Formats: sequence, structure tokens, C-alpha cells
Amino acid sequence: MDIESATTTRPSLMSLKNLNDILLKVSLSRRDRVMLQKGALGWAPISAAEIYRSVVGLARMLESWGIRKGDRVAILSENRPEWTITDFAALALGAVTVPIYSTQTADQTAFVLNNSGTRVIAVSTKSQLEKVLTIQRHTPIEKIMVMDAVETAHAVHMQGLMLHGPTGVDPEFNARAQSIAPDDLATIIYTSGTTGTPKGVMLTHGNMASNIACSMEAFGFGEKDEVSVSFLPLSHVTARHVDFALLYRGVVLAYCPDISQLAQALAEVRPNIFIAVPRVYEKIRQQVVLKTVGFPKSAIYRWALSVGHTHRSEILVGKRPTSMSWKIADRLVFSKVRAGMGGNAEEFISGGAPLGRELAEWYADIGIPIHEGYGLTETSPVIAVNTPAAHKIGTVGKPLANVEVKIAEDGEVLVRGPSIFSGYWNRPDETQAVFVDGWFKTGDIGDLASDGFLSITDRKKDLIKTSGGKFIAPQPIENSLKLNPLIGTAVVIGDRRKFPAVLISPHFPVLEDWAHANQIEFASRQMLVANLKVQALYDGIIAELNSNLARFEKLKRVLLIPEEFSAADGTLTHTFKVRRRGIEDRYRSLIDEMYAKAEMPGG
Repeated sequence: MDIESATTTRPSLMSLKNLNDILLKVSLSRRDRVMLQKGALGWAPISAAEIYRSVVGLARMLESWGIRKGDRVAILSENRPEWTITDFAALALGAVTVPIYSTQTADQTAFVLNNSGTRVIAVSTKSQLEKVLTIQRHTPIEKIMVMDAVETAHAVHMQGLMLHGPTGVDPEFNARAQSIAPDDLATIIYTSGTTGTPKGVMLTHGNMASNIACSMEAFGFGEKDEVSVSFLPLSHVTARHVDFALLYRGVVLAYCPDISQLAQALAEVRPNIFIAVPRVYEKIRQQVVLKTVGFPKSAIYRWALSVGHTHRSEILVGKRPTSMSWKIADRLVFSKVRAGMGGNAEEFISGGAPLGRELAEWYADIGIPIHEGYGLTETSPVIAVNTPAAHKIGTVGKPLANVEVKIAEDGEVLVRGPSIFSGYWNRPDETQAVFVDGWFKTGDIGDLASDGFLSITDRKKDLIKTSGGKFIAPQPIENSLKLNPLIGTAVVIGDRRKFPAVLISPHFPVLEDWAHANQIEFASRQMLVANLKVQALYDGIIAELNSNLARFEKLKRVLLIPEEFSAADGTLTHTFKVRRRGIEDRYRSLIDEMYAKAEMPGG
């Protein structure tokens, strides 16, 4: 196999042997404010001493239940301090943490518990406890811990266990935590499953520690008093990695358990660091566009964007423009966008899914350079990331110092390094299938430029091959469509078909406002999307997009869906990525009908 290669060999400047080193560093810091949790009286700080006492208290109870090195402990919870405390307690014993999304169903939860052989589970609320109780007898679960003060005879209250920890240092606990080897298994993370049955990704302490040591080296986090809001689900590798890395660098974490509370949390905490998935950045942009509708707001907004565009190169290298026009645009428009994100953030990072060049350019034009990163659960997760010192828009940055990247003949991105996973839990054949000559096959198509920046085109399995033999990369097209405020989610289809088409789940608040303004009566979303004027509206959006596409890429049909895609119905992952198989399965009859009509005379 002929392979283009770029290899970086500079060693990490930081020494981090296992994940327990993070807990011990936090404990030794003696800081009064390591975490923040919203309570009845506002945001309450949690000190390093409180965290250490809580972790040791939980670890002692887990040990009394017979939890030993290699045993699995699950966490079913929204983001909150107890999530991380439970994680640290299990890891300190050499046990293996199994995260479960709080939004997963009872059946999905049972699958993870059974597949992993989990013996103990920590749950957050009464509803999560009830979910587990309905399936417990069909799983290996022996003990349940509950974080909230729930009246129950079926679970142990976690708060009491945390208070039983020591007020001082426990040398025996510390020694055990430090004895965990880099090759010891730390966690089994079940992939959100964009296709097929979720697989348990096995990550060792060394896998995650090596990635944490390098991924944020260039940002200088922790050099001053900084805060970040933890709202991306900790069951996802990106959020967990970010929180570990920020804790290690001394950044205060403010926990937001529900994304619906994010706007308020940002306004109250005013974080210095803003880390999100692309969907969050998309929604912020949509809100800005909606608030600038009508004269004179729209004229001011368009003028400000044109000013920002002329200063884009300065923004991307971290400079603040000094021209009078930019200062006015900043005061009238840009500062208000930043205010909606807390008003205090200095660094913005995106991960978990492709950001899209056009969205990145829009943010750069309003004075916000978003440092896009790239990785997978199997790579712990970061492979590459843009940094303040090395930023190239439209790319995912340069590979980390301890990661090697190669591009195979067919364009697939291959990687190797200490952060690459050890395999899929109980799936040796599938593990073997994703490696070639010691290199992990990411499944992504990409390009490695001579300047070292990595670009990702699309998922290899998502590439659409029409019946005419043409390959279409759907993500760039979808990313362009998502910038339109009338579109919630767009999914390009057409594999093995004569032409590509697109399924669109509208952004219904905007569409409904448009319908009212245009005297369109409707009693349901089904009626709304079936309206000929509405269909003509979206046909026009696609026609405009088609003018910028190659002939074989042009979208020939539009299928409007009368509902929003979600993780609950299997059409999105828990990090808002499209599950193409789930969408095509759910709307199979509508898709087939659309293509059948196109084959008819005059169709």
C-alpha cells in the first residue's frame, strides 16, 4: 500500500502515567474551587479536599462490595460532580468505568450492562433509578448507588458514602491509585452507533493519559484562574477527555446537567473557555440570524459581517482588529454574540463532529476563531486540533505531537500512537478488521497537506455512489444547508440510485413564522410540509445550492419530514450526528415512493 505520511516525534512536555494522576494532582492543589454546582443559593464551589474525601469514601464502599481491579462500574447520569467523583473512585481501584447516556432507554441500558458484565451502577435521579430497577433482574447488577436524595430501599445513597471519606490523606489509597499501570483497562465506552449495534471501545489508562497530556498543550489553560462549563454528555469520550484535561490543568468546571439550562449557566458562570460540538455552534448562529431579521437590523448585520470578512486573517492568528469600522461592528453585533456565550470566553474549541468550513468562516468573521479538532472514541479521542499558534480554517489542525497520521491509497486516514485503543470488548474479529500493519483505520477520508494540516472530507462509509458510478461526499453539502435558518437537519441520500436527493427536517419555529407571514393555514406539521408553497420554498433553497455543485452532485428531489430528528427515535446520535442508517430505515417507504415517482413519465 502506497501511503503519504506525516510523522511527528516531539515528546510530550507533560508526564501523565495514568488517569489517577489527575485526581492526585487535583488533591495536592488544595484549591478551594475545583468544581461548581448550581444549587438553591447559586453556584456552590467544591474544593479539592471535598473531592478527595468523596472519592476515597466511594472507593472504600466499592471495595467492600467486592469490586476489584478489572471489574466494571457503570455511570448513568447527567453531568454533575458525582459523575466525575464516581469515575475517579472506580479508576483508583483499577476498576473499569462504563458510561451510559442518561437519555438511553431501559433496553439500551440493559444491553450495555449485560455486554460489559457490569456489577455496580451509579444513577443520578429517581427516574434513572426506576429505569434500572425495571431491568436489574435481567442484568448482572448487584448494587445500585443513587446520587439524589431518593426514598428507596433498592439503592444506597451516594452522598452518605462520600461523607465517610477521610478528612486527610489516605496513603494506602494513594499508593493503590498510583500502582495502576498504563496498560490497565480504564473504561469501556460504547459507541453511539451511527451504524449497527454499539461496540464497547476499550481504552487503557495509558491511552487516555497520553492523549490528555498532549491535546491541550498549546492552549496554555490553567495559567490563570479560568472556568469552563461542562455540558457535553460525559458519557461521550470528547466531554470526558476535555474535563479530565481541564481538571489536570487547574481549570474550574461548572457542571450543567441539561443543555436547556446552558444559556443561563453561561450568563451566570461567564466561562473563559467554551468547548462545544458543531450543533451548539450552529444553533447559536441560527439565533443570531433570526434576531437580525428586518430593517435596520439586517442591514447592520450584513455590514458588520462584511467588515469582519475583511479582517478574517487577523482573527485567525489571534489578533484583535484595530480599525474603527471593526470596533463599531464589534460594539453593534459581535459583542452581543459573545455575550450570549457568557461574554468572557477567550478560547473556543469544537469537536465530536465536523464543524463545516462555512460555519467556521462565519464565526471568524464575527471575531471568534473556533479551534476545530478531530478524533474518534477509538483514539482517546484527539488525533489533530487547531491551536492559537497553528490554525488553518477548513482543516482539523495538525496531528498531536505523539500521533502519527498516514493517508492510504483510497484516501482513508490511518493513525497510530499511544492513544489508539486496545480493541473492542469481546469482539476480536472486529478489532482485527480495523487495523492494517499496526495502523488504525479511522474510516474517514482525508488529506494531509505539505504544511502538516489535516483535512477530513467525509466518513468513508457515508460516501454516496450513484448507480452511474459517481461518488458524492454528503457532509460538505449538508453543512452548507444547515446554515440556512429554515433547515434543522439535512441528509443527502442516493446511494445506488440514479441521482442524489435530500431529506430535510425543517427548523419548525422559523418555518411556522414564515407560514403565518404568508397566510398559510395548517393544523399540523404534516399539513405544513405538504403545502405547495412550503415545498416551493425549500425547492428554491436547493436550487440555489445546486448552482454551486458539480453536475453529478446536484440534488434532484427534496423530501420534507414533518418531525425533528432526535437520538430518541434513532435518527441522531447523542452528540447530534446523523445516523444515516437509522434515518433511511425510518423513512424507507417515503424514500422509495419519492424515487418511484421520479421514474414515472413526467415525474
